[in-house]
Amino acid sequence: MPAQVTHIIKRDGEVVPFDSSKIVNAIYKAAAAVGGHDRELSERLAAQVTAILARAGDTPSVEEIQDLVEKVLIENGHARTAKAYILYRQERARLRRAQRDRRLEVVPWKTVWQTLVWNLDHDCHTLAGLNRHVRHGTFAALVRDAEQAYEENIDAAAHAVLEERDRVRLLIIAGPSSSGKTTATVKLRERLAAAGLAVVAVNLDNYFFDLHLHPRDESGDSDFETPEALDLPLINAHLGELLAGREVQMPIYDFKLGRRLQARRPLRLQAGQFLLLDTLHGLYEPLTHSVDDAFKFRLYIETVLQLRDASGRWVRWTDLRLLRRMMRDAMHRGYDPAQTIAHWHYVRRGELKHIIPHVGRADATINGALAYELPIFKRHVAHRLPGFIAAWRDDPRRQDALARARRIATLFEGLEPADDADVPPTSVLREFIGGSAYEVH
Repeated sequence: MPAQVTHIIKRDGEVVPFDSSKIVNAIYKAAAAVGGHDRELSERLAAQVTAILARAGDTPSVEEIQDLVEKVLIENGHARTAKAYILYRQERARLRRAQRDRRLEVVPWKTVWQTLVWNLDHDCHTLAGLNRHVRHGTFAALVRDAEQAYEENIDAAAHAVLEERDRVRLLIIAGPSSSGKTTATVKLRERLAAAGLAVVAVNLDNYFFDLHLHPRDESGDSDFETPEALDLPLINAHLGELLAGREVQMPIYDFKLGRRLQARRPLRLQAGQFLLLDTLHGLYEPLTHSVDDAFKFRLYIETVLQLRDASGRWVRWTDLRLLRRMMRDAMHRGYDPAQTIAHWHYVRRGELKHIIPHVGRADATINGALAYELPIFKRHVAHRLPGFIAAWRDDPRRQDALARARRIATLFEGLEPADDADVPPTSVLREFIGGSAYEVH
């Protein structure tokens, strides 16, 4: 009889190393969904599950482990958490079936096509094309044209919202990390105000639970990329109060400290105003379930880059967002860029679970990417990558981060760097490289 579990069997039959922290996180997230935030209790319950698995002496499947988690939760008197866990499993199974059957539209194909046509017209659909702009002195013109295209994209989104102004009370701007939600929110708010529509922007990042409440993995990293990292009951309570015309005391979150501050910010909607939310998980229904869908308008932002690398492969949208977040985290959240890359697997897992499957709910899409970004990021970031790669080469815990760092380093090879002097302060890129005319968080 083995003393411990070493491997598990995934749904596709692959045998992978066992990671007990995933059980801790699963229990914690289920508890968080019903208002519980006791990390030590989650660890004790997970230890019970692991001990039972070890006594069984077999290589368990994912389904067997999940069944056992339900059993341990119920036997320890945590029926509400068990119910939340069961409902989560059912929802995940439904989404897997829907994805297999292609019933969910998870790629904004119209935006993809429009972006590719624009890039072809401006000779920036390849790295070679970007190099030509840098070498031939037309990079500033590319910056100008890309910024104009972005502003037109925001204009179209504002027009779509205004067409629904008679019904909308809650405008949601959603999208994955570093897609440019902050800048888009400010610009959209300006346009709506100019059209006589008074909006009040609420940043739901302020509703994060304190960082120490979240489970940590074996490297000491915290997973705060899931909806349960936000105080969902408080968000829904405040949305209901605000739309009913009552005042709420909004929390204030300090990302450098990793906790909410004691201070609060009072907020009340005036007659004729409506709410605008800027959040990763705006398409996730439990986030705003206290508001009837008839009163919501959902905008989805994605960095639709449409650029081929030197080998002819499409550059991954997620790599552009990773580069953006590396710089923003360093400036505004006190993180070293290496921390950002090492944490990115949490970001992608959260996106694939809680954002991408819900893209079909969006009423309109905004492209948050700018065609000229990579040469500028090369100047800012490329010199840091060799050090990360060397440090992680033999670290089994950092293989995901190593693969991402190597991929970006390869992408930068042969790409001409560009200065950011021509990037206007109102650009979405300034949200990440600094010098933005808007408040960035």
